[in-house]
Amino acid sequence: MSCAALLGRRGPRLLGAAARPPRWSRRRSGGCEPPAGAAVRIGCASGFWGDTAAAVPQLLYGGKLDFLVFDYLSEVTMSLLTAAKAQSPVLGYTPDFVSAAVAPYINDIHRKGVRVISNAGGINPLACAAALQEVAKKADVDLKIAVVAGDDLMNEKENLKGAGITDLESGKRFPENIHSMNVYLGARPISRALDLGADIVVTGRCVDSGIVLGPLIHSFGWNRDEFDLLAAGRIFNYLNAIFLALQVISLNVVLNVQVEYSLTGMQYQTGRHNIGFPIVECSSEGDFILSKPPDTGGLISFGTVAEQLVYELGNPQRYLLPDVTCDFSEVSITEIPGFDGGAVKVHGAKGSPPSMFYKVNATYLDGFRATAVCPVGGPKAVQKGKRTAESILQRTRLIFSQLGYEDYSAVNIQVLGSEDTYGPHARRSIDGQGPREAVIWLAVHHKQKEAVEIFSREIASAGTGMAPGLTGVVGGRPRVSPVLKPFFFYYPKSNVQINLFLNGQHVETFEEDLTFTSDEVVSVDPPEISSELKDLPSGPHTYRLEDLAYTRSGDKGNSANIGVIARHPLYYPYLKKTLTAQALEDYFQHLLEREKHEELVTRYELPGIHGLNFVLKNSLGGGGLASLRSDPQACIKAFISM
Repeated sequence: MSCAALLGRRGPRLLGAAARPPRWSRRRSGGCEPPAGAAVRIGCASGFWGDTAAAVPQLLYGGKLDFLVFDYLSEVTMSLLTAAKAQSPVLGYTPDFVSAAVAPYINDIHRKGVRVISNAGGINPLACAAALQEVAKKADVDLKIAVVAGDDLMNEKENLKGAGITDLESGKRFPENIHSMNVYLGARPISRALDLGADIVVTGRCVDSGIVLGPLIHSFGWNRDEFDLLAAGRIFNYLNAIFLALQVISLNVVLNVQVEYSLTGMQYQTGRHNIGFPIVECSSEGDFILSKPPDTGGLISFGTVAEQLVYELGNPQRYLLPDVTCDFSEVSITEIPGFDGGAVKVHGAKGSPPSMFYKVNATYLDGFRATAVCPVGGPKAVQKGKRTAESILQRTRLIFSQLGYEDYSAVNIQVLGSEDTYGPHARRSIDGQGPREAVIWLAVHHKQKEAVEIFSREIASAGTGMAPGLTGVVGGRPRVSPVLKPFFFYYPKSNVQINLFLNGQHVETFEEDLTFTSDEVVSVDPPEISSELKDLPSGPHTYRLEDLAYTRSGDKGNSANIGVIARHPLYYPYLKKTLTAQALEDYFQHLLEREKHEELVTRYELPGIHGLNFVLKNSLGGGGLASLRSDPQACIKAFISM
């Protein structure tokens, strides 16, 4: 039977009032080339390690999917998995993927022919695949489980020490005590694993776009030099993520593709228990529709999708990936009527050749840390909290001097409820007394584990021997944990050997084709454009930023980004005129750490969505597990700006 006949038997589907493109599956079509307009449906059931287990059944039974993908890894997660594998050689992957995401539904995944791709392998993808094989064996299900390996560079550690490598952000030299080194692999090895017939593909570290772009390359046969299509695939993943999906009712967006609360309407808040998880339906031409299963909570709109587009974004004109260098600056988002819960069409991504280098995320041991979190109540709770935290530090420093330990490497005292995070922009209470309930956040860092253990033991006694009102220690005695800091550098693709395994057996060494690559790896910041802003009409009214714009913030290492999108195109020139890089740097001065004379805030423009993106360097106190702050991943930076 011909490819066209096979496709004709399936026919188009309808969702709400909108006709959908015909679905396409290379495997079901016998390997034929896709006809024009063919589409595949991809659902994303996880955006981070710890995401809700409710996503899998919702998408599996209501999403009519071709592929189901799971994104678990971040720099913080890689640090945690590195520590886990140090405890046992069979650990180092995200066990939730096996036990909660796949095991309960493995029979239906097989019956429906849905193919699964995930980076749940972490730093031990072969162990993850072995655990999946045991699940399949117990369920008496025959599945081909593939592993993409080769991202681990620990065998090259000694060779790299004398190579003059420095960190991409800080410029620091290559550390001595490296714990892990993992390349961000691309989408091509995943695509090849699917070509080999894999039902489930498990990877280690790869760019998060790879788990979506890989199936699209496999399905449509996109070539290495079709850069606009590859760049579009990156956006699919960006918007298909579920990261922080349960923040449903907030201005921060939810569903990640989530729900806009205060300005869109209260009617959506009742759906938070059954929040809809995103589905992209992508055509072979690179256009896609983003929607969610019917009868689920949340809203997909211009605002919620635009906010996600700027999440964790750097330079939108040069977003570097292993498969393509993306330009998102002219991407447009159009709402489509007739879809239950909303839908949008996204298009306009541009691409150019990728670099000849992979980005590498290494981690290294840098001492130990602990955090004490203690509620305190009563009059002047903020003052009592600060005095108590200071007294604990004074007491432990006295013990350190008696035992011959050095002082702390770093400490951080915050009193949650007093708006410490807002710095000089905090709102003070009318009576001057402050709140009658607050929470002490006291975090410390020290080179020696024994010193941090002393700190941990001294917390509880503050409840009986210091100011009254300390009601407990959240989680009990603070846990002492190693500080694994990230270290980023570039590494030649030609030096990386990628191996593909199928059901535990090595089947192929994947060869990366470097024909369509560039030797440029440094992003050049574009100049700020403001020539058209001189003669804007003005009047007597003032507005808060939240009235004029959507905002979204994220983190990358020790840098934060804040995306700002105009709620109406007419507001955009005013945002550009007012929100300069210097204005943001002045506003966030209390959070920025200036190590040398440099500009710490860079502004980029996204005219396609009438947006701005600000990157704030050295703004997270080290970022991730290295930070002692209460917001190490910039979750509330966008709110502070409002």
